[in-house]
Amino acid sequence: MYRVFTVLGLSFCLATTSQAYAATASAPSFAEVPMRPSLPPGGQAGELAMTLPPAADIGEAIGAGPATRQALGPKVMVRVDISSQTMTVLVHGKVAYVWKVSTARRGYATPTGFWTPYRMHVMWRSRKYDNAPMPHSIFFNGGFAIHATPYVTRLGSPASHGCVRLHPDNAKALFALVKQYGPSTVRVSIEK
Repeated sequence: MYRVFTVLGLSFCLATTSQAYAATASAPSFAEVPMRPSLPPGGQAGELAMTLPPAADIGEAIGAGPATRQALGPKVMVRVDISSQTMTVLVHGKVAYVWKVSTARRGYATPTGFWTPYRMHVMWRSRKYDNAPMPHSIFFNGGFAIHATPYVTRLGSPASHGCVRLHPDNAKALFALVKQYGPSTVRVSIEK
């Protein structure tokens, strides 16, 4: 047997048979999560709505505990594959772009791992390499950045001092995307 409950315009169907209860008796059900009255957004006194407690309280209420809570994934994922000299850009988990890149040539290294961009410049000049221009720079690890290059014929093969080079149009598009979503929601992944 099932009962339908409507709360704030949403319907919930709960099993009420003793068999269903026995199957779920080891873990509290969603219905056992404590609800708290609060004012709806823009509401006035006398207009109460029931709201769920913060996510931490829900996890603990259903027996999950804080260890099972997960952070939201990145909105933009930038994956650089050194072996194929390509960059794949995913937005909300879907492939938006696949571009050729140039990573470190012989004698230099592009770091591998995961980072969050921490600095961006429409135009930056390398202090280490003769004031070389680095348009649309997205710094992700120390002095390493993703940036535009004028040497577009070398894209698809290792050619840099360690940075990830892109076609100027692609670097501009990536820069705009990171700026739109915010660097804190972006992850850069570089693998061999």
